Amino acid sequence: MSFSDLGLSEPILRAVTSEGYENPTPIQAQSIPHVMAGRDLLGCAQTGTGKTAAFALPILHRLTAEGNPPPGSGRKIRVLVLAPTRELALQISESFSSYGRNTPLRNTVIFGGVGQGNQVKALQRGVDILIATPGRLNDLMDQGYINLAQLQIFVLDEADRMLDIGFLPDIRRVMAKLPKVRQTLFFSATMPPEVRKLADDLLHQPAKVEIAPVKATADLIDQSVVHIPKAKKTRLLAAFLKQPGVDRSIVFARTKHGADRIARQLLRYGIRAEAIHGNKSQNARQRTLDRFRIGKLRVLLATDLAARGIDVDNITHVFNFDLPHEPETYVHRIGRTGRAGSAGKAIAFCDPAERSMLKGIERLTRKSIPVLEELPEPPEVTPEEQALIDEFAAEEEAFADGVGIHRPVRDGRRRHEEGERSEGGPGRSQGTGGPPRRGNRRRRPGGTGPAGSGPGGPGAHRPPREGRPVGAQAGAESTGGQTAPVGEPGQARGPGRGPGRPHGRPGGRPYGGGGGGGGGGSGGASRGPWQPGPGTAGGEGRGPRRPPRKGGPRRPRGRG
Repeated sequence: MSFSDLGLSEPILRAVTSEGYENPTPIQAQSIPHVMAGRDLLGCAQTGTGKTAAFALPILHRLTAEGNPPPGSGRKIRVLVLAPTRELALQISESFSSYGRNTPLRNTVIFGGVGQGNQVKALQRGVDILIATPGRLNDLMDQGYINLAQLQIFVLDEADRMLDIGFLPDIRRVMAKLPKVRQTLFFSATMPPEVRKLADDLLHQPAKVEIAPVKATADLIDQSVVHIPKAKKTRLLAAFLKQPGVDRSIVFARTKHGADRIARQLLRYGIRAEAIHGNKSQNARQRTLDRFRIGKLRVLLATDLAARGIDVDNITHVFNFDLPHEPETYVHRIGRTGRAGSAGKAIAFCDPAERSMLKGIERLTRKSIPVLEELPEPPEVTPEEQALIDEFAAEEEAFADGVGIHRPVRDGRRRHEEGERSEGGPGRSQGTGGPPRRGNRRRRPGGTGPAGSGPGGPGAHRPPREGRPVGAQAGAESTGGQTAPVGEPGQARGPGRGPGRPHGRPGGRPYGGGGGGGGGGSGGASRGPWQPGPGTAGGEGRGPRRPPRKGGPRRPRGRG
């Protein structure tokens, strides 16, 4: 069977021929007729079998048959394709552009991790086919940039991962805004039973196309396993990567932190590797993939989610540094190699704690993975390099046990470092006034001079209590509010400013009696901030109190 036998339009056939495709793959041959007929579809096929073309080609055929779209911004979104990762969304967009190069149809891709400006402009120019990740799609729909009222076809690619990794709430938000009458397509590399049940709930009388059972793996992939402790995995991986014939390889890690750690450790063996995962920016991930695709990067570290959408030919080796928790994920991982009829190797590193995961993989594939007996010689490292490698391994074990997770200690105190703050400005210390008070305790103002005048301006901190005259000593040293020469110790430097104070207080109320040195018989003498004036009882000469707080007076403390 050829593509012309499927009834595709002539412009699409020319594009397919120019891409070098002659005969459809099994998933394409069985799926394209159902999609062209307008039926819902649940398609399951192994990674690398051409699932993207299985829905892209018939969609382009149907849209072309409807006639040319309105020019400019009059185009309405008629097809929506959801993908779990940015890389997969870009790959799908490139496929639509390649297959539809001879048609007037227009597509665009939107995803998070980058600014939305260019994406919004593309939407405003009008598109027929929109490829998106769930997060950015919901954001732009909430902002009113996307209208799905005219949607005809809704596609979920890699549906198992979309639903399995927590995108179900986002998918339901999208589904709520779709027209009731539409065509829905589910394509996925694996189809666990729980995902199949959910797909059956969302699809309406779908046609089911399952080319290979989920337990099958590519026959061209040479699989093997090495039983090795976790602490020795990195050194063994470096030995494999230095062997001849390992030209382009992908190393799968279970976590983002683990992928970064492996890349750092390989660098100490002289092997350059770069990681892609969700914590990397979109531009960084795309640059890494481009270098890997053109051969400037030999080793790529990836997590399972970020690996969706990696469509690179001639990958010779896949290393499972960490075995996956789900056996179906193992099938997807090794499917990165052995594509387009070429052979590949998949080597798994199994720690004693991962034996149960290995048994689950063998039960799923119904095949016993042979143990690799001939291992390469470990690379030679200096004692200093070995110490660093052991240190990395110890840090990883501590992190996994929770011991190496350091949390910041918050003591609730503001620290004051001498010389860090400039002089004279409001709220800044002079470098000799001691630390500021804790909490929201308001400073007692002192002095009635102009605000900000001299070294005792607003915000000056109090000196230590040892240097303050209090009680009777303050009364004896009082000058009755008389102005003393600035700089004489023990003398007031202005009305209401007490002797012995190197800075004074901000302008406003005095420490002691009434403003300007009167009231209460204290005459503005310097006293401790909480001491009553001489000759007064119980603080009657403290001067005016602060204005009442908003919302009425405070409730009295205590009972009664």
